[in-house]
Amino acid sequence: MAPVMRVQGPIGQRALLITTLAVPLTGWTLHALTLHRRLTAERRDPLTGAQRRAAFERRAQRLLVRHRQDSLLCLVDLDHFKSLNDTHGHAAGDAALAATGERLARWAGPHGVVGRLGGDEFAVATRTDTLVGGDAIRQHLQALVDALHEHVYTDAGPVAVAASVGAAVPDYLGIHALPALMRGADVSMYRTKHSGHYGWAEIEDLQTPTVNGRRQGRPGTALERAA
Repeated sequence: MAPVMRVQGPIGQRALLITTLAVPLTGWTLHALTLHRRLTAERRDPLTGAQRRAAFERRAQRLLVRHRQDSLLCLVDLDHFKSLNDTHGHAAGDAALAATGERLARWAGPHGVVGRLGGDEFAVATRTDTLVGGDAIRQHLQALVDALHEHVYTDAGPVAVAASVGAAVPDYLGIHALPALMRGADVSMYRTKHSGHYGWAEIEDLQTPTVNGRRQGRPGTALERAA
């Protein structure tokens, strides 16, 4: 019996040591997974899958600087979103928001980034071949408008949706700073609001006064809320 005990003893000790080490390792693994999920939730909007504003701005600025000659920034507003909620219910509104996030991600591609800025307002930065000329960019933007005007299927049936799009092309404007490009895209979007067409930012649009980063007079600015 003694030899058997000598063999089992070291094996039992090794098993105990491994178990003792595994407990804190398992704890750290669970902690790391929890922390990762928490950070992901802070960066990403759970309804639409889009990045939250701060995360979007960081990633979009890197993309615009890295791809100075072949990048594109768009702002997107869903049209008549309050009416959609009032008519079809908030579940339909959520479905429209989720579909918008998915359509923007598909259009932007694997190297683009989509952000939900708040409510029914989105932004997207992506790469596009600006060197082949304006027609290719126009076709790319029209494809986005067409995708955003597709019906959304809800529990209540198909619901018609529409969106307004404003675009800013850094290479055309000669500027790659995200705040100025978002200002230009915002102005161009409201120039064609509810028209079913996209707006195209011009150089003078970059100088439009803003309140808290939003064009003066735009719904949701601080002055509008105060009024």
